[in-house]
Amino acid sequence: MSETLQTTAVATSDADLLDQTAVAVRAAGSALRARFGEVVRYRTREELMRALAANDDTALDILRPRLTRLRPDAGWVEDELDGGALPPGEWWVVDPAEGNVNHLHALPEWAVTATLVRDNQPVLTAVHLPLTGETYTALTGAGAHLDGRPLHVSRTTDLGLSIVATSQARPDEDEKVVRRVGSSITAMLFDALVVRTSVPATLHLLNVAAGRIDAFWQFAGARADLLPGALLVTESGGRISDAEGRPWTPQSESFLATAPGVHTQAVAALSR
Repeated sequence: MSETLQTTAVATSDADLLDQTAVAVRAAGSALRARFGEVVRYRTREELMRALAANDDTALDILRPRLTRLRPDAGWVEDELDGGALPPGEWWVVDPAEGNVNHLHALPEWAVTATLVRDNQPVLTAVHLPLTGETYTALTGAGAHLDGRPLHVSRTTDLGLSIVATSQARPDEDEKVVRRVGSSITAMLFDALVVRTSVPATLHLLNVAAGRIDAFWQFAGARADLLPGALLVTESGGRISDAEGRPWTPQSESFLATAPGVHTQAVAALSR
């Protein structure tokens, strides 16, 4: 069946819905890849914001009608930087160009994500990396996959042998959060093998789910940043909490995703 026909079919199960969501993010990714290339330097913040919005609109013009056809009664989260709990029911949480600023600077770390949230729990997610052609998917209770191959988190039990990563939640972050990010990086530089710092969060979380890195943390954050990766890591056998080790929710002020064997050590490092 062609991808065009698949997007008009009625999803009869969450697994079928996930398949069609993956088709939608791949189509949006193709459109963004066609816009990817030469670095353009913007002279003002306003010019940059218009360029970011143009990328978002390009992907949303594909994602919104396709996902709405799949779930006509689901709500739609308009602001990818929003956080906190959602009202009851089903919601599409979409980041049409996750890592958008990287796209504009001709850097390869960007993706298209779509996550269906049901009563504030992520049910399914699809994350597509247009430059590699990879599609990561997760379905509650059915595991996480990369192009159909099961994903598993790392089995490491020693933070001192671990690659860890963090990301800033957004530009113009509150000074208190910025200082907390800085102190956490310092702590991890003492305790972990390697510390990676870059955006976007979702790509780090893909690597946790795939066992390539062992922990990711972030202070503050948005639903669209964290929900796709949270489901991928959980379904790959990883641990999700806040930075103090308490259960994570979209209202939490911090986020931690790890291989199970280093979770306690990561919490201890971030709590110093």
